[in-house]
Amino acid sequence: MVIHNTNNFRTEYHARPAGLQVDHASKLLTIGSCFSDNIGQKLLSDKFEVLVNPFGTVYNPVSIFNLLAAESIDPDKFVNVDGQFYHLDFHSQYTAQDQQTLEVILTSRLEAVKSYLAQANFVFITLGTAFVYETIASRAIVANCHKVPQKHFVKRLLSLEEMSVAFDCLKRKIEEVNPELQFIFTVSPVRHIKDGIIDNQLSKSLLRVLCDECQNQGAGYFPAYEMMMDDLRDYRFYKTDMIHPSEMAEDYIWGKFGQTYFSDQTRKVLKEWGKVQAALSHRPFHPGSENHQKFLRDQLSKLSIFSEYFDVESERNILQQQLQS
Repeated sequence: MVIHNTNNFRTEYHARPAGLQVDHASKLLTIGSCFSDNIGQKLLSDKFEVLVNPFGTVYNPVSIFNLLAAESIDPDKFVNVDGQFYHLDFHSQYTAQDQQTLEVILTSRLEAVKSYLAQANFVFITLGTAFVYETIASRAIVANCHKVPQKHFVKRLLSLEEMSVAFDCLKRKIEEVNPELQFIFTVSPVRHIKDGIIDNQLSKSLLRVLCDECQNQGAGYFPAYEMMMDDLRDYRFYKTDMIHPSEMAEDYIWGKFGQTYFSDQTRKVLKEWGKVQAALSHRPFHPGSENHQKFLRDQLSKLSIFSEYFDVESERNILQQQLQS
């Protein structure tokens, strides 16, 4: 919902609570472009149980859907680049000096994600681009080229139909093991300028239509892209590369995310938890003083309030160590 005020020189997006409510009992997974890393890390910082981008950053929807639905590793997509093995469906953080070792690592990763999805409540999918690279030899879509020479690939735009079909396949497979799992989509607010300004808009438009089709099948949608393009339409909300949202913009969008998906109780808890986090990051001038020791005891006492909602053992250990030093 957008409210226009003649005395306000911007069009602010006013978030409305979604029917889906996330709390600290929820089990979440984020996957997709680097924006899913950003949301995932903020969820982790606020003590949610979340698996963040388990396959590394993945930008196109077909690769995302296929990875979440995969039962095994495609043996034809291993590549050797300068003595290191990679897989064209996975991020370059997954590498090994031989194919067999890498296959074991990736198979274990697939199995862990499959097990997690069977118990999860929400999957947040951030779509980055509708452009993909295909291998010329087999016309297989890849998630990452791993600096394999460009001559081995062809770049093209995904069709709406093939993206929809890939999501349908994933949805049917998930419903067999976890019919209660909720998908929430967002289009990355990061502009893929390497595709060119015109093609980036074409790509983002296709992704937005895909999200709408998925909404018709019961998925949710969070308008991060729209907020960046219309609510925060000023370059002061970008990093120096003029492509990625600044920290201020990320925090703003995160606030809207909480207003949309967190229950009133969860937002109340997080507001108080933010105060404790600020206190824990405090660096005293005189750590051995009685005032600081009292401060530490007070923070230790406050932690017991949050243990009802999430694990605070690591913070408790830090405070106890500081008290004993």
